[in-house]
Amino acid sequence: MTTLDLTGVSRWYGNVVAVNDITMSLGPGVTGLLGPNGAGKTTLLHMMAGFLAPSRGSVTLDAVPTWGQPEIYRRLGLVSEREAAHGFLTGWEFVHASAKLHGLADPRAQAKRALELVEMTEAQDRRLSTYSKGMRQRVRVAAALVHDPAVLLLDEPFNGMDPRQRMHMMSLLHDLGEQGRTVLFSSHILEEVEQVSGTVQVIVAGRLAASGDFRTIRRLMTHRPHVFAIQSNDDRRLAVALMGLPSVAGVGLGKEGLTVHAGDYGSFTRELPRIALSQGIRVRRLIPSDESLESVFSYLVTA
Repeated sequence: MTTLDLTGVSRWYGNVVAVNDITMSLGPGVTGLLGPNGAGKTTLLHMMAGFLAPSRGSVTLDAVPTWGQPEIYRRLGLVSEREAAHGFLTGWEFVHASAKLHGLADPRAQAKRALELVEMTEAQDRRLSTYSKGMRQRVRVAAALVHDPAVLLLDEPFNGMDPRQRMHMMSLLHDLGEQGRTVLFSSHILEEVEQVSGTVQVIVAGRLAASGDFRTIRRLMTHRPHVFAIQSNDDRRLAVALMGLPSVAGVGLGKEGLTVHAGDYGSFTRELPRIALSQGIRVRRLIPSDESLESVFSYLVTA
């Protein structure tokens, strides 16, 4: 099992701290690196890929430092945010060149396989200068996958893709994770991370603000009331009963049912069935309305 480990990693440029004391471990599966623009995501990815040396701490791929170790590129693929491809090359020439640079036994076969993975075979003989941004992104992903790496790092991979291209790329990343590869992609778009990855690493102002499943992260935010949308066969009577619970901070009654603010997630979800049963009330709908990744991200950024 391939693991990418960061221990106490910091990176600064003069007096500017871009990444501040980050520790994380990445294993097989898809992980989303989420954060606002300027949070330090790109700097972190470049250290993982061995393009930058940490100012402090260590970044290792299976216990081997990524900085100054060219052999790691046999097991690692990177798609950087900045495009670095000559427009006069065709898609085929670009990916085939990457296969040859890796010294693969059959570069033509590997280039063909990689282009098929990203659905770019029909346009492979066109020059990169004629591609849309989304097409160039897909060809760059093919070049990063041509040597079948165990680790794939992608910086804002969905930039410029149309909805169909995005859905295909999301499906591809999910499949790579299911195959046991370690896939990390950065994004500042909440929807992208929520659809592709169950695990997130949230970077805010160069620091690791949260790590893990975003629903679990939300439930650990005990200083933030949890919001539930509830519908029952007697919302008014249920509201009165819930207001007496120690775990409930507030109850709102509207046309669509109840909005309940609970200070303790576990206590409330255990007490609600007991209250409903004792009052003879049937709960028809119970939804945690602020457990989306958007809510978690908003809470972390404004904390």
